[in-house]
Amino acid sequence: MHHPKPRSQKVEDDPKAKAREERQRREIAIANTTGIRTLAAIAEAVPVRLMRRDLLFVAERLASLLDESRLSIVARRYGIKKAKASDSLGKQFAAYLRRAEESVLGSVLVEITILYMSTRHNPAQVLNEAAAMYKVDTDAIASKVKQEFAAKEKAKKTAQPTTKAAKKAA
Repeated sequence: MHHPKPRSQKVEDDPKAKAREERQRREIAIANTTGIRTLAAIAEAVPVRLMRRDLLFVAERLASLLDESRLSIVARRYGIKKAKASDSLGKQFAAYLRRAEESVLGSVLVEITILYMSTRHNPAQVLNEAAAMYKVDTDAIASKVKQEFAAKEKAKKTAQPTTKAAKKAA
């Protein structure tokens, strides 16, 4: 059973403390209401079809939430690499986003969302749900990847004996 904390007599009797508590409650309520109404105004301002600036805004904010390793996954897909070790991948990615077209921003937005959700939930499940949503055949992709890896391994095995034979001949 929950027992309320006994309030000290001083707080109940002190009109200044009551006024301070009331002021804090009021400020919190004002801040919450202001936040809710601001969010509603932003939602009303968003057009039916998202414009480039809307996509850019969301993509930049989501990209800033990703850690470096997950951001590098998306960056690699679009050919973004660090020129120097001191370069920030986040800054380079943001610069790329500012130059990108709407279609690219939309794709990046979906990819970043999937990667961000995979940090919070089971990555395989998130990816499978997204694949189902966009009707992507994961089995076909998996078999193709397995074939590519098998071909690379086979090429390595055939390349190794020829180099050994060339060394023996020399």
